[in-house]
Amino acid sequence: MLCVALIVVLGFALGCSEFVVIGVEADIAASYSVSLARVGELISLFAVAYAVLTPVLALTTGRFRRFQLLVVYSIVFCLANLLQALAPSFEMLLASRVLIGGVSGALLALGVTYLPELVARERVSMAISVVYAAFSVAMVVITSMGKLVAEMASWRAIMVAACLLAVVVSVALVLVLPRSGATDAPATFREQAGLLAEPQVLTCMAIFVFGVGSVYVFYGYVTPYLEEVLGMDALATSGALMVYGVMCFASNLISGWLDARFGMRALLVTFPVQALLLASLFWAGSAMPLALVLVMAIGFTMYFVSVPCISLFMETAARRHPKALTLASSLEPMSFNIGIAAGTALGGAVVTGLGLPWVGAVGTVCSVVAFGLVAVTLRLARRLR
Repeated sequence: MLCVALIVVLGFALGCSEFVVIGVEADIAASYSVSLARVGELISLFAVAYAVLTPVLALTTGRFRRFQLLVVYSIVFCLANLLQALAPSFEMLLASRVLIGGVSGALLALGVTYLPELVARERVSMAISVVYAAFSVAMVVITSMGKLVAEMASWRAIMVAACLLAVVVSVALVLVLPRSGATDAPATFREQAGLLAEPQVLTCMAIFVFGVGSVYVFYGYVTPYLEEVLGMDALATSGALMVYGVMCFASNLISGWLDARFGMRALLVTFPVQALLLASLFWAGSAMPLALVLVMAIGFTMYFVSVPCISLFMETAARRHPKALTLASSLEPMSFNIGIAAGTALGGAVVTGLGLPWVGAVGTVCSVVAFGLVAVTLRLARRLR
């Protein structure tokens, strides 16, 4: 159980490093004299690096033992967090974000491959959902505390805290996790890459891109949205971000339950609900407390997509490409972060052009596309069984 707990804490540490900038965008912009849209690149380029390097590392490191990779990735993760905390220029901060993004997905993918060896088969879905729920806890802590710390001291202080956490967790993982396991058998590029030719895997990846992107059009700019559109002060915004994170934590846990009970079919209901909420946010405008209630409801649906899609990736690999399990576990963080990058970039364009109030309307369109992709994926999965 200690190993499982550490993997959950790893998810928390990765989440802290990923979301640390979301609560302090305005402070970073003021510190480096850059625009808010430019600060958005800290999120979008992180996600691009995450999305590109996660599968590349999985495909090209198949001949190395899992524990060796864990050590290397942990060292890079810690050094990149140190650079993030101390970056003397915006360009250096941007470089640190790319480094963290490049290695975070690989670390998460390795951690997830341990779970089937550490828990009973019927508990794997729930174990995965708890690891991803740790991201939501990180979102609660790092965004709300980051906002408060930035107000009282400096935005750098919260990044130093994220760096210290990364070091402690990395050392614990190296000391405690097993040195060998089921995924240590060498796997060639060809043996793994076949998974990416499965049509239901490709459409499931697209579900993440549009489903996650639909929320990140809004969530990438949630702090200025709360302050500028809803008129909340710094303390109220920090409290709202904390509640939003709690909603996301519940969303991750429910995602595991939905997968165990309904599988991918659950998303045929959840995406229309999400689209309705985003559209309602647009029409609500600055009306309080209705708009704030809708924001929290969007957080509640934010991660429903996760575990059903992860299970499809892992099941397809286990049935048809058994040496591609590490790649399969990397597809969720890869696809998720493509969605983050696309959603944040699209959100930046909306904020710069149409304005902050329009993020809900644009997110609605992405949710509708994700719904259509779920129907296609289910049809493909039935045909290939």
